[in-house]
Amino acid sequence: MIRHFLALCLLAATGAAICSFIPPKAPKPNVVIIFMDDMGYGDPACFGGGPYQTPNLDRMAAQGMRFTNFYAAQAVCSASRAGLLTGCYPNRIGIAGALSPNSKIALSNEEETIAEILKDQGYVTGMAGKWHLGAKPPFLPQQNGFDTYLGLPYSNDMWPVHYDGKPYADTSRNNRRNYPPLPLIEGSETKRIISTLEDQAELTSLYTEKACNFIRENKNKPFFLYLAHSMPHVPIAVSGKFRGTSGDGLFGDLMQELDESIGQVMKTLEENGLSKNTLVIFTSDNGPWLNYGNHAGNTAGLREGKGTSYEGGQRVPCIMKWPGHIPAGTVTSKVASAIDVLPTVAAVCGAKLPKKKIDGISILPLLNGEKNANPRDHFVYYYGPNQLEAVRKGNYKLVFPHKARTYKLNLPGYDGFPGAQPNIDAPLALYDLSSDPGETLDVQAKFPEVVKDLEALADTYRKTLGDALTNVKGTENREPGKVTE
Repeated sequence: MIRHFLALCLLAATGAAICSFIPPKAPKPNVVIIFMDDMGYGDPACFGGGPYQTPNLDRMAAQGMRFTNFYAAQAVCSASRAGLLTGCYPNRIGIAGALSPNSKIALSNEEETIAEILKDQGYVTGMAGKWHLGAKPPFLPQQNGFDTYLGLPYSNDMWPVHYDGKPYADTSRNNRRNYPPLPLIEGSETKRIISTLEDQAELTSLYTEKACNFIRENKNKPFFLYLAHSMPHVPIAVSGKFRGTSGDGLFGDLMQELDESIGQVMKTLEENGLSKNTLVIFTSDNGPWLNYGNHAGNTAGLREGKGTSYEGGQRVPCIMKWPGHIPAGTVTSKVASAIDVLPTVAAVCGAKLPKKKIDGISILPLLNGEKNANPRDHFVYYYGPNQLEAVRKGNYKLVFPHKARTYKLNLPGYDGFPGAQPNIDAPLALYDLSSDPGETLDVQAKFPEVVKDLEALADTYRKTLGDALTNVKGTENREPGKVTE
């Protein structure tokens, strides 16, 4: 066989030219994104959490890169997910807040998601978990680039069930009481109704099984998997296998079950020989919902939590692993964001960027360990309908006057019940996050030139994306999808 091959490679006319050996084309890398719901910066053990254990996340951090200044696109569910999947600040594409089951807007089908740009490269795409970008066709995952889907169309607390887990008998006096039954969707059809906390306790394992099966079924093809867990968003619930195992109550039990889910995904990649050729990204959609007390996580000392533009609301844990590419056991303090995931994945997989303008920046040089790599030198914090509440450049963060949620004036609730989360008047303030990540010391009087520089940066965003706080209408905002049913 070898002799015959060599003979064919000789050109009979000259008897001298020998054909070159062309190595087989390297397979395209797979991509797995694991997205948590309301997991705080300080919740994984490798970010300071405990006393529960998260050995799989710790191992992932030891094998990859841990980010200490990674930001959700916005500090709330739907907006954050829109930013992750499209590479845009959510207000650019008209998504704000947490969309209700009967929302009249959704992620526009005109926007291109990570799944869509990868499908153009021949990738198989699958999703398991919380979607929250449109509750009905044509705005579900399979109309946004995913080949398969199993999960909830919105948050797991958007159901007609009281905080004690019992259905409401009277639906006349409370908006929560008027939510429709909570559907578990497969494809675009309701598979079953999630109606009890016992049903909720099955979600983590259902999503994990779907994710692992997707990997096994597509091990010989390039694939993109998006695993978006519904928890630790409340109501939290755990399977019997993990109940009472952490020594840290229900939240600790849940953290260990979620960590085990990540471990199962990693094990499935390893068993199918895919670990070295798979980029795995783990992060969260926003900080913890602190008014739920012992059913919420922690921010490791960052200020406030979910629903705020302070660090505890928007700085989230992030780990990325890609053996042979991302140096193992590295920690970076460089600023990066969920909006950078799409352009980074595009660079890794050779995909084209969306046709419409995005805000994300590829952080591949950072992942490759390039010396002095610093792809993102600033970040802006939008919240609400379109409020520019803060801007960060380097180590400095300028917070603009606005109404801000606070968790510091009232005791939290316990055992699934919420405490109050009133609004306060947040003043203009400048913080040096390198020495004051808790945002306690206003240094604007010390550094007026920094305030001026950050104000000028904010003005460039006000012109393009607008700012409800200063009544500026942007020139580059795009319309969301419109739900007609």
